[in-house]
Amino acid sequence: MKTLRDVAVGETVTAKKLNGEGPVKRRIMDMGITKGVQIYVRKVAPLGDPVEVTVRGYELSLRKADAEMIEVE
Repeated sequence: MKTLRDVAVGETVTAKKLNGEGPVKRRIMDMGITKGVQIYVRKVAPLGDPVEVTVRGYELSLRKADAEMIEVE
């Protein structure tokens, strides 16, 4: 299982599944990350937190913990 956390900078992946429950999952979905959406990893901070991605044409910063909840392929 590969998560958004494991993706290298400059790679584009497809969201496969959202793990997590209730409010956390809802918040990730509200940010535009849903099953089948393309996610481009722009930057990862030196310590790995946050991860900067481009989703649906806009830039988004995700905490490492949130990025681990997003399964990609």
